[in-house]
Amino acid sequence: MAREFERVTCVPVPSGSGIAHLYELMHLADAFAIRLPGGASSDPDVLARFILAHQPAWIGWLMNVRDTLVACFGLKTAKYLASLTNRIGIFKVYSANPTEIVLGEDDKHLDFRISLLCSDEAEPQGGRQLIFSTVVHCHNRLGRAYLFVIAPFHRLVVRASLLRAARIGWPMALRYDL
Repeated sequence: MAREFERVTCVPVPSGSGIAHLYELMHLADAFAIRLPGGASSDPDVLARFILAHQPAWIGWLMNVRDTLVACFGLKTAKYLASLTNRIGIFKVYSANPTEIVLGEDDKHLDFRISLLCSDEAEPQGGRQLIFSTVVHCHNRLGRAYLFVIAPFHRLVVRASLLRAARIGWPMALRYDL
């Protein structure tokens, strides 16, 4: 039974998401879904903070490598982004409502948004679904080159982060979440 809540599947970016139609031209658009067990929080802010706080250690190592490389090009580093306000980890909070939180960043090479969207209906097997979507719009060749290099790692990071959160155990819903 527990294994069914540890399956991350590739899905289309939900059409009802706040990021689905954000950019006229998207250089990357992907989404991954995982079922949340009954009793787990469906608050996207809580879930985003939980996922980002419990990422596998190798992701931190990758971010350090990324920061070393991008600093040479004058791009924003994770250390710099984490020092700013209105953030969850390194990501700026663009919007939040009871079912979705939109995070992201704009830089000179590309803009991106991440959506964590909770299904608003319980699944027949119990629990709800969390969909982690990402869309990216590149501004120039540097952005397209960066995305070409980073996209495979991005997909691994999202899958591993969702799987790790499921294995640790999702935060429980508070009474007002139910």
